[in-house]
Amino acid sequence: MSSPQPAARSIAGVWRALSGLDRILLLLLLICGAAGFAIQAGSLSLLGRLFAYVLVFWLALRLVRRFVRHIIWRLRNRLLVAYAFIALVPILLIVALAGLVMYAIVGQMAVYTISAEMEKRTALMISAAQWLAEEETARRLPAAEQAYPVLAARLPGLTLMVQSQQSWTYPPDAAIEVPPKDWGDAGGLVVKDGLLFAWAHIVRKEATATLLLPLTPRFLASLAPNIGEITFLRLDEDATQPRRRLRLHRSAGEAEESVAPRNRLPDPENRFDIEVRWPTAVPAFVWERPGRVENELMRVRTRPFAVLNTVFAQKVDRAQGIIPALLITFSIGFLIAEIIAIAIGVSITRTITGAVHDLYEGTQRVQESDFSHRIRIKGRDQLASLGASFNSMTANLERLLVVAKEKERLQTELEIAREVQSQLYPHTIPEMKTLRLTAACNPARMVSGDYYDYQRLDESRLAIAIGDVAGKGISAALLMATVQSALRTQIRHCLETHAGGGAPVSTSALVTQINQHLYAHTTPEKFATFCFGVYDEATGVLTYTNAGHLPPILLRDGRTQTLEVNGIVVGAFPFSRYQESQIRLEPGDLLLFYTDGITEPENAYGEQFGEERVLDVLSRNKDCAPEEILSLIIERVREWTGSSELQDDMTLLLAQRHAG
Repeated sequence: MSSPQPAARSIAGVWRALSGLDRILLLLLLICGAAGFAIQAGSLSLLGRLFAYVLVFWLALRLVRRFVRHIIWRLRNRLLVAYAFIALVPILLIVALAGLVMYAIVGQMAVYTISAEMEKRTALMISAAQWLAEEETARRLPAAEQAYPVLAARLPGLTLMVQSQQSWTYPPDAAIEVPPKDWGDAGGLVVKDGLLFAWAHIVRKEATATLLLPLTPRFLASLAPNIGEITFLRLDEDATQPRRRLRLHRSAGEAEESVAPRNRLPDPENRFDIEVRWPTAVPAFVWERPGRVENELMRVRTRPFAVLNTVFAQKVDRAQGIIPALLITFSIGFLIAEIIAIAIGVSITRTITGAVHDLYEGTQRVQESDFSHRIRIKGRDQLASLGASFNSMTANLERLLVVAKEKERLQTELEIAREVQSQLYPHTIPEMKTLRLTAACNPARMVSGDYYDYQRLDESRLAIAIGDVAGKGISAALLMATVQSALRTQIRHCLETHAGGGAPVSTSALVTQINQHLYAHTTPEKFATFCFGVYDEATGVLTYTNAGHLPPILLRDGRTQTLEVNGIVVGAFPFSRYQESQIRLEPGDLLLFYTDGITEPENAYGEQFGEERVLDVLSRNKDCAPEEILSLIIERVREWTGSSELQDDMTLLLAQRHAG
């Protein structure tokens, strides 16, 4: 692909560079502009201008898109754009997210600090009211006189009223009203006559204690000194009425107010010390309506450094005083590191684009059949290694052609191996009076590691074998051929040895001999599962030895059962010993031998086909022909995997017992 030529700077060149749609949009824009000048006023002029704005936006969007495509054709520009999306945009998003999180943390910390202190004050009032209401009658008045100065020191402006046989108020001249009679125990904030109070009201049988504290700007400022301005707004009001601000009581004593912390927004310490506004809902009782609780809105106006100064006001050691300075230092260091990273990224980008440009020129020369061209190699990085690989590529083209021919030859040999292996499987099925055999083998590759065999021993006995070699491909196929050769050799040896006596072939002894043969003539990691049985037609008994193979499935009268496993795999250990088992086959029985390529294939969710689904297909189609049963099982497995490629070799051997 050749580099695009830059468009001409003339108007004609720009016009030729535009597409047909762009030209139409440009002409419509000129027409709308001319109509706007011709019609100075009226709805048509407004509509024309609106349409012109839409055309300008759409045309600009298309031109920008074409320009961006032209710009990012070069790898350097594409990398710069990629860096912007990979590095710059995430950093901006992280900074924005950090700012939002910091804003929320500052607001939440300010609200939490104020709310926690407010709860402490109200809890103190509730405890005092409960103590006074539960005190003995004779000691109640002296206790109130002693407790009031202590409470007033913590709660300036507190008024106290105790109602028993008579009422006492503290201070004596306090203008505190008696709460409505329906009030029970309560404590917290209360709205009375549009003013906000902190109060505690405890009702006992002998007495009632009420503490009322007007919320003043001075009191709010004392909750968290110099943290910010605290205001309250009504929330649970009539929707038709405008939301109004809850009034606070005026602080008493101007001189005292001038030296005390003020309920106001603190001055910024620097340009980053922005204003933070954070609301929270607080419950408040309504004085005139006993038991009613409204949610009032408490809003805090503060600044980050004011919150930090409040949080770190209690210094445990000298190190805490420099935490804000350390945060600023780390932020500046992060910015410097980012600038250095950008400079390094630009330098690396130039290195990458230079190497890619050299490779582009080299491919153009190779496309012209100039294999003598060599590109420049600079540095010792992967790009330099890529250039060296390109230079060696032209010298190795002939070798690659030779390799391609060799691969073709190997493919041909694999095809021959497949044909040879197909000759190893039995081609004819022995005809028995009471037993019918059907087999199917589908290799996952060109050659298979699964093995099945059957051989007639005499007029009434039939040997049946099935195995699964570990692995797939050529190595598994070779071991499969070894298993077949060893099996047939051992069968022939047994028949020749016991020709005169007519003793049956021992399945356990034969499997033991095959195990020792494979262990002696193969590598240690090569092994196979193997199941060998001898069927006696005269008695209908199947004598078998299962060496680590999947247990065959017997279907009898609609019920299924699995045969035993008599030992471990063959070829793994020379000292392995195997047992024999017997089962009598009844007319109508179906005995299915299979390999793990049937039960272990997985679907898209990683779930195996499993033995239960094999049993289900076998039970549902027991009256079908054996060939049809095997085809249905293989078809169900393929449908389960949802892929045309097999995950493993699939081999099935079905024995059907009939009356004869």
